[in-house]
Amino acid sequence: MVTPSLLITDDDAALRETLGGLFQPRGFRVLLAGDGEEALRIVEREEVHLMLLDMHMPKLTGLETLRRVKQFKSLLPCILLSARCDEFLVEQGRRAMAHSVLAKPISRLLLLAAVDQALHGTYGWPATS
Repeated sequence: MVTPSLLITDDDAALRETLGGLFQPRGFRVLLAGDGEEALRIVEREEVHLMLLDMHMPKLTGLETLRRVKQFKSLLPCILLSARCDEFLVEQGRRAMAHSVLAKPISRLLLLAAVDQALHGTYGWPATS
């Protein structure tokens, strides 16, 4: 099986590191980006199987980044995270083809389940441990 690669994009370095520490021991190749522009550069040059995107970042929001990624990687599953999650954002995420939109703070179990669902739904891969 392919080693899944996960791009974590958030302007909060501590959260990026925490999430990376959650997924690396589960067999993911973790890539980190501090903003949407950096995330776009990574997606252009690296094999990325899944993106976690913070909504509120400098330069490009998570939603803007998601829309740009979908222009050239339309099947790449993306999970949008936001501390200010409401129905409008959920609808905007759905229209932009986000796999899911989740509220921060998020439980570890809910995030792992969303990642498993995205990978299984997109690639047919079994759940991670």
